Amino acid sequence: MIDLGLSKFAIIGVVALIVIGPEKLPKVARMAGTLYGRAQRYLHEVKSEVSREIELDELRNLQQEVSEAAHSIKTDVEQSIGKDLDDVQASWRGHVSSDSAAPATMADLERKARDFRRKKLVRNSAVPGWYKQRLGGKSHIMSGAARVKKFRPRVNSSSSFF
Repeated sequence: MIDLGLSKFAIIGVVALIVIGPEKLPKVARMAGTLYGRAQRYLHEVKSEVSREIELDELRNLQQEVSEAAHSIKTDVEQSIGKDLDDVQASWRGHVSSDSAAPATMADLERKARDFRRKKLVRNSAVPGWYKQRLGGKSHIMSGAARVKKFRPRVNSSSSFF
């Protein structure tokens, strides 16, 4: 860029005053200012248009990447659903594919039912209070309102209302 200092502006002003004359100098200065403003607005418009085009191009690339990813996910899901559907249809007909596990026998089902009942009984059984106190477990169930009342700070005032 051109380096214009105060001394160079003074020389330009003196030359313009001599060449143009004092009568026309204000009119020429106004016209130069308006032309300079128009040039700045034009450059600003060009810069903003270029940046919009760049952003639009980036959005197009992003849209293309997203659509490709969605298409690949869709094909993967369709393939897995098709495979699962084939397995279900084969098991419905009584045929088991080579990669799926063997059907559960009656003994396996009975064992699973016994284990489930045993685990449920352990979870819901009554545990003695002395055992809970020794291990630090809960011995009493408290409602939310009772917990608030128990832990709310109390105001100890010696004066009465009356």
